[in-house]
Amino acid sequence: MTRKPSSNACFASEAFHMSTRGFMTKPHFVPKLHHTITPTLTVRDALGAIDFYKRAFGAQEISCMKSPDGKKVMHAEIRIGDSMIMLNDEMPEMNCPSPETLKGVASSLFMYVENCDETFKRAVDCGATSIMAPVDMFWGDRFSKLSDPFGQQWSIATHIEDLNEKEIAERGNAFFAAAAAH
Repeated sequence: MTRKPSSNACFASEAFHMSTRGFMTKPHFVPKLHHTITPTLTVRDALGAIDFYKRAFGAQEISCMKSPDGKKVMHAEIRIGDSMIMLNDEMPEMNCPSPETLKGVASSLFMYVENCDETFKRAVDCGATSIMAPVDMFWGDRFSKLSDPFGQQWSIATHIEDLNEKEIAERGNAFFAAAAAH
């Protein structure tokens, strides 16, 4: 049975794709709202982490799938600015430990924001621990670093100056010379 195209734009589009390919178009290999690389965080308390990221960084909860018993988050997605982050509760039985279990992290998240100082202060006020207070750095960013209550480390920066490689190298050499003198 053939379907007749209607004035409905969705149906007209579907009819076009079916008539030219014999099937609907394949979705893009990267889902909507995502980028090619999406960080995934494992934490001890995913619901608590989602709440913290909402309060500290203005995250939006996109989805949250709990385990069948409702006790753990199997997969959640949040959006901060234009970036997606996936997260889940730790599951040692699936070789998926949190930084708290590992007693450290091997990576961190780098986030550009409009105001490094405000975002850093809000995160600390929400329970993060300061590792490095905001400071103007030699590469042209106002930069800070903190650890969230779930063991994840965040670098928070605002780009304040465009520099070329030579300027960055000169400033970097001066920065490290001054640091070595202390």
